Amino acid sequence: MKVLVIGGTLFVGRALVSSLAKAGHEVWIMHRQPKHDLGKRIGNIQADRNDVDAVKSALASHRFDVIYDNVYDAERGTTAAHVEAAARAAGDRLHRYVFLSSVGAYGDGLNHHEGDALAPDDHPDLYVRNKAMTERMLFRMHQRTGLPVVTLRPPYIYGKGNPYYREAFFWDRLRDNRSIILPGDGRRLMQFVLVNDLVDACLKVLEIPDTVGHAFNVANARPITQLEAVEAFARACGRELRIVRIPRDRLLKSGGHPMGPRLYFGYYFDLPAITMVVNKAQRVLKFKPVDFNQGLKDTYRWYSRNGAFPKPDYAFEDDVMAAAPVYVAEEF
Repeated sequence: MKVLVIGGTLFVGRALVSSLAKAGHEVWIMHRQPKHDLGKRIGNIQADRNDVDAVKSALASHRFDVIYDNVYDAERGTTAAHVEAAARAAGDRLHRYVFLSSVGAYGDGLNHHEGDALAPDDHPDLYVRNKAMTERMLFRMHQRTGLPVVTLRPPYIYGKGNPYYREAFFWDRLRDNRSIILPGDGRRLMQFVLVNDLVDACLKVLEIPDTVGHAFNVANARPITQLEAVEAFARACGRELRIVRIPRDRLLKSGGHPMGPRLYFGYYFDLPAITMVVNKAQRVLKFKPVDFNQGLKDTYRWYSRNGAFPKPDYAFEDDVMAAAPVYVAEEF
């Protein structure tokens, strides 16, 4: 099939393009640059997906069987209108329009099933609001025009090539024999999915007829606590773990922020928990994710050879830990 990946040059997109090409599809990407480094077999369309007119013009001379809508503009936000423009420009030949959403679309809460209400249109978080509104728009299009949409809702994605300073945040500190700050009691829940498992789900929805018009939660089945996550990161790199527990309000008052620049627990990793149930993906997609510990070991091996993040600046963490001597490091 002729497949377009909107995005395609980062993390999930790169893995998806590679898998699609290996499966024998004719693969194109649409992104803002005039060229890419994905090889001569991969077609290139230059357009800013947030520019509605540019997207319409870029897609006017193409007809695709499948579109993977895989990119979100973190700086400007990607709205339902931006996604609708791509979906409408795709024509009437589509076999699938696969939208990569997020667990964040639920807004908050634990143990979400796909039929649960998504976040309201006035949710204060722009990312959450855009993902939820976009899904509602796509499913309305499905009902009214027959758009063969499928949405996937992953939680934290980890794996080779992760451009976000997440699991690598901990591995850098563990390799430098540093203590890890654990915010609060460390009991906030987190849920993960390996990038390869997410990509496998992306390909599965092409093959299975009953996926059209459905959303799928795609994740490791069991959420884990922040403490369990840190322990798993330490096991993956074979380093001793020492933690310093610091109240979350003290971290924030000291200038820490979940998104940086003063990170204290990995990029975006210290957020109120949102978790989901993955029974539907297991049943319909036969989704069987890699064990989290094994996935981390494989990811660490890649990172130890290819890690490219700048050398960390530990000044903020040193100051915070020095100001909280009562929280003694614990060994595991």
